Amino acid sequence: MYGPTSRYREHFGAEDEFEFRPRYNIAPSLSLPVVAATADGHRAFIDARWGLIPSWVKDPEQFTRPINAKAETAAVKPMFRHAFRSGRILVPADAFYEWQAGAAGKQPYLIRMKDASPFGMAGLLEHWQGPEGDVRTFAILTTSPNALMAGIHTRMPAIIAPEQYETWLNPQLTDVGQLLALLGPYPEQLMAAYPVTRRVNSPANDDADLIVRCAASES
Repeated sequence: MYGPTSRYREHFGAEDEFEFRPRYNIAPSLSLPVVAATADGHRAFIDARWGLIPSWVKDPEQFTRPINAKAETAAVKPMFRHAFRSGRILVPADAFYEWQAGAAGKQPYLIRMKDASPFGMAGLLEHWQGPEGDVRTFAILTTSPNALMAGIHTRMPAIIAPEQYETWLNPQLTDVGQLLALLGPYPEQLMAAYPVTRRVNSPANDDADLIVRCAASES
């Protein structure tokens, strides 16, 4: 989920004129704005499709495109190691959804920063060369949950602290240990979570009502 472009351009220090509209429900396979380092060391928004296709895949139609990658193993997994080394990006958001299993079914929760600021999830970008040229795709890195998330799900996105954006995006950085140190659970005291409507379960629904707090039994 993400909001006005100007807010994101300021937060991520992007120096381009990329524009995108607010979204409230984002599903895999969609093309989304992500933040990448440019050749001259600046940051820019680019479009990429959620669901990673490694460069060595021959036929994407016969390939399961992962939307997530475990931070603990991405540096060595053949599927992700190239992107971990040279395709690190930030996936911008105001919030994300996760589902808590319960007797009445899965309850969606919205998770955000307490101050409602944008944040950057660690992502991996790949380039696949197809008949129509370069196809950019990405996956989001996940890590173990913090205390807030542990009651909702067993994993959470790896969120990069703003002061570490430059380090994470630095294409010259190849020290796996240094990179992994950025991918732990984000501090729970900076985050908030609350239940939202089950309408979010359908990607066809994409409106501001999805992010309104509601009682779990009423959702």
